[in-house]
Amino acid sequence: MPHSPESPQPFRGVAPISGEDPATPWITLERREWAALRSATPLTLSEADLEQLRGINERVSLDEVAEVYLPLSRLLNLYVAATQELHRATDTFLGSLAAKVPFVIGIAGSVAVGKSTTSRILQALLSRWPDHPEVALVTTDGFLWPNAELERRGLMERKGFPESYDVASLVRFVARVKSGDAEVAAPVYSHLTYDIVEDETVIVRQPDVLIVEGLNVLQTGGTGTERRVFVSDFFDFSIYVDADEADIERWYVERFHTLRGTAFRDPRSYFTRYASLSDGEADATARDIWSRINGVNLRANVLPTRSRADLVLHKAADHAVHTVRLRKL
Repeated sequence: MPHSPESPQPFRGVAPISGEDPATPWITLERREWAALRSATPLTLSEADLEQLRGINERVSLDEVAEVYLPLSRLLNLYVAATQELHRATDTFLGSLAAKVPFVIGIAGSVAVGKSTTSRILQALLSRWPDHPEVALVTTDGFLWPNAELERRGLMERKGFPESYDVASLVRFVARVKSGDAEVAAPVYSHLTYDIVEDETVIVRQPDVLIVEGLNVLQTGGTGTERRVFVSDFFDFSIYVDADEADIERWYVERFHTLRGTAFRDPRSYFTRYASLSDGEADATARDIWSRINGVNLRANVLPTRSRADLVLHKAADHAVHTVRLRKL
């Protein structure tokens, strides 16, 4: 099991990611510098474990787990421990029994950038730390409006945009988990049928850590007098998985080609009509979907939330994390 790490190794900063204001409050680390902050944290995943966690067309290696995700799990373990101490201090002050308050992590990023794989790897690593063995993972896909409701609202072409989610239900779910409810149900989404699975839920039972993954989880609930509670208000730590748009689009197209020969061939698939496309037709279709929907959503809604994250994992063209930005206090 991982243990309390040694003092972190010294590091030097590198230039900010292109397009960022150099005066922003970030520490920017090259991968080798970030990897040194792993300290003595042991690798607790095997290649077989990692194979189960990878997404479609993901090329995450055990080396990347050791150099990127182990230091991140160590950092999060320190944050969880510090937060637990704060809760205990409050309970002592109030003279009440210590309550179990889950540590909530938000993970955001574009379609096809690899945030789902990041979430699954972190869930696996964090659950191996002795102080917080129960780590739940919920994606916001389950809180999309059902297709029938999206059709009624004229939003099928805007699936994944903020207005396509039942935000009130998402907020209630996270609030109840954060409040320590014994059992909280979340709806289930099927990527095969491209819809909410009727009468099926996933039950979250007082986890030590809850990971909430989704496109728009770092958005706020408005400004000024119109401000409302949003899911990001409940986060103790947030992560943005980042890459240049040209690279993300290429990964999206590659994934579309892979699905055309796999999941799209299932007659139950919502996208079964794409299975018979030629290579050229599939390429054109994927790029059209990106340009009309996913790219627009990225630029208008997802990317603007990057600056709100506590940590940014920036991937290069090879899909590997090359730089890490950690927000200063």
